[in-house]
Parts: sequence; structure tokens; C-alpha cells
Amino acid sequence: MRKPKKLLNNPIDVCREQLEGLIAACGGSLQKIDGISAVVRAGLRDEQVLVLTGGGSGHEPMFAGYVGDGLADAAALGDIFTSPAPNVIMDTVKSANRGKGALFIYGNYAGDNMNFDIAAELLEEEGIPTRTVRVNDDMASAPAHRMQDRRGVAGDMMVLKIAGAAGRHSRELDEVYRLAAKANNNTRTIGVALSPCSLPQTGEFNFDIPEDEFELGMGIHGEPGVRRQKMVPADQLVTELVDSLYGDLALATGDEICLLVNNLGASTYSELLIANRKVHQLLAERGIRIHDTLIGSYCTSQEMSGYSITFFKLDDELKSLYDAPCHSFAWRK
Repeated sequence: MRKPKKLLNNPIDVCREQLEGLIAACGGSLQKIDGISAVVRAGLRDEQVLVLTGGGSGHEPMFAGYVGDGLADAAALGDIFTSPAPNVIMDTVKSANRGKGALFIYGNYAGDNMNFDIAAELLEEEGIPTRTVRVNDDMASAPAHRMQDRRGVAGDMMVLKIAGAAGRHSRELDEVYRLAAKANNNTRTIGVALSPCSLPQTGEFNFDIPEDEFELGMGIHGEPGVRRQKMVPADQLVTELVDSLYGDLALATGDEICLLVNNLGASTYSELLIANRKVHQLLAERGIRIHDTLIGSYCTSQEMSGYSITFFKLDDELKSLYDAPCHSFAWRK
């Protein structure tokens, strides 16, 4: 049976060593919080809302790669595909708190929900107010009438972009929360997996996909998708993905979006660009304007092959915040 191949040292040191590498790459703009797996950006202002993200490692550059000016202020990190513990989240907030409370932005998964909720409750008891946006952009994970059950995937970065920009202009926690929640409601993602991912600690693939099949809607931890089927031409698949996103987001002629074509880990730029070409063609036919296009590895799943497509629907308020500058390891505007 085929085994995953990774250039590592000791597998149990992966999270620590990759975080050290990220910090080294950021030239002092990213700082580790002592004693825990968490980072904070340099230059936090007094009397500002703290935008905190976090989740399991293994999705790099998500989450720590989006800590920077105009994006998240800090990130609390867990092991590979594992939520950060409540004490890590609490200690991150206490280390970075600037007196206006914290907005939590993370993917909608049971472990993250439980641990961030525990941390929020304990922080509130200590006089630090919190608000939470659970990103739920993965439209393949639940039907529209159960939006609250959908998982968070690559759309996290759109919500962080809006929250980070809002935090530069507002010192009120509820206002930053309102805008982040609005961005979440305007974001949809659907993806396709061609091959499995693996955990560094196990040296085994998490699941198997036959060589001549793909799985539509598979989650970024290998959660079951909508269906498996035989391989089809790229244009046929992308048309189905666009149709699904268009309908779920209730787009209409004249609407404007930002587009993200996200590599899940092992796909080539050729595949991403071929997909992007078809998305642009289809949306132009329907009178949908694309304000910005992002193509690359923004939310990955180790060496999983495949990609996801995200639509972020704009209005004047969100567009202004999206266009604000940001600077982090993974995203610079």
C-alpha cells in the first residue's frame, strides 16, 4: 500500500517546528506567546478590539499565516487537525488583550466550538468581553436550512479580512462583530478532493479514493462529502461547482464578488488556473462582476489533492473593508 512521504524531523515536533519557521519568516512582525502554541502580531494598539482566530494545525497557512496588520491580531493553535485547548485560547487573549474585548473567528467544528466557548465563558467571568463568529462557508456539509451546521473552510480568510479591517477603524466590539458576521453570511465555499491527506504522526493516509474517482464536497479533515464519482473534464466539474455556489448565495445579475480558487495542498497551478478560467467565463455570462481573484494555497489539508472555490458577495460596506490594506505571511494587500 502506498505511504505518504514527508521531509520531517521527529513527527511529534511538526507543529512546533513549522511555527518556528513561520515566525522566522516574518521578520519580527509575528511573535510567539511564551509557553503555549500561539502567536500575536507586533504593533497592537491600546484600546483596540482583539481579533483572535485559531484551530488545528495542518491547514497552513491557516491560521497563524493570517495574523498581521489588517487581519487577525492573534492565533491560538492546536495539534494537527485538533482544536486548541481552552487554556491556550485564554492565555492568548490575556497576553494580547488591549482593553476592548476579543472577537473569536474560527471554523464551525465541534471541538473548536466547545473549547472556544469554554474559554469565552471563563474570560467573561474575569471581565474580558468576547463575541464569536463561527465560520460556516462549506455549503456541501449541510443544506441551506441548516446553515448553523455547516463547516468552516477557506472562507475563514474572508471573514478575518473584514474583521481585521473593521478593527482598524472601530474600537467597539459589537461593531467589529457585526461586520464579521455579515461577511460570514456572504461567503460560500465548495471543494473537490482527488486524493487523501495524512497525519504526520501516523505515516498513513486518512482514507482512500480510487485513482479514477474524486469526492465532491469532502471536508478539510477528510469528512465525507456529497458523493464520489468517476473523473470528469475540469470544465464540467467547475460548472457544477459554480451553479451550486450561485444558487446557494442567491446571486443575481449585477452582483459583485471576490473569488478564491484554493489549493487543498497538492494540486498544480495549472489546475487552479484552468478552473479560474471557467469560473470567470460562467460568471461573465450571468452578469456577475469579479472584484478580486485569489489563486493559491490559502487553506490546505496536508497533501490532499484538489481545490475549493469560494465566492464572497460584496456590498459597498464590505467592499471598502476588503480593499483596505493588510500584511501577513499569507496575504498582503
